[in-house]
Amino acid sequence: MNHERLYDSESRLVTRIGKAFLTERVVMHGKDLHHQLDHLEWLHLYIYAILGRDPGRNVANMLNCYWVGSSYPDPSIWPNHVAALAGSVRSTPSLGMMAGLSIWEASIYGRRPEVRALDFFYRAGKWCDEGGKLENFVDHEKDQGRILFGYGRPLAATDERIAFTLAKAKEYGFYEGRHLKMAFAVYEHVNKKHGYSMNVAAVHAALAADMGFTCEEYQLILSPGFVTGMAPCFKDARSRPEGSFFPIRCESIVYNGVAKRDWED
Repeated sequence: MNHERLYDSESRLVTRIGKAFLTERVVMHGKDLHHQLDHLEWLHLYIYAILGRDPGRNVANMLNCYWVGSSYPDPSIWPNHVAALAGSVRSTPSLGMMAGLSIWEASIYGRRPEVRALDFFYRAGKWCDEGGKLENFVDHEKDQGRILFGYGRPLAATDERIAFTLAKAKEYGFYEGRHLKMAFAVYEHVNKKHGYSMNVAAVHAALAADMGFTCEEYQLILSPGFVTGMAPCFKDARSRPEGSFFPIRCESIVYNGVAKRDWED
């Protein structure tokens, strides 16, 4: 990094995002938070904060469906069981929520695969723009050993969120998008050739591509989306006896690894 840039930033804040002028006003991307952005619902404001522009109500409503459609109050689901465990051991709500959200950065499920699905559709679109066939692109990805995120669902053969999301896409004007059509063309190909099902990550990512989000914007938008399902799991576990969320006796653990050793050996 150029040291002169560090010197320019020394002892002063350099930002184009906004500023809180305490006792006077708060500015976000050039607009007054309390007087020009006060009409926005929270998620709409969150999207505006990320993008630096207002994407419009239909985009905000479409993304709201992502959040609503995946708000499962089931403590056996990945981030929820972390939040429930936090409640069971009497951690704080904030720590429980953050711990649950943090595991959605996993490589095989959650936010990173969804961002990779978005990247897949952008690359597929470029391939087709250059004269290639979509099916060949999919086969090339498979030949390279890449996972087709959005296709296949480890715990179920179908995804109940797809019909819900498509209905909302039709309502808000995103049903005929190029990448959404591409998502189903990919599904037809991989279903016929490999027997793959389709999960909502492909639909979400395709719609995100049609809405024009970058991969980083998409990941930021999605990141807090599971909190609504996590919060009741935390609260429920918190209301029960401490430590009662899936307790396991030591003698119930089956272990076939290295035998117990003397640390002094």
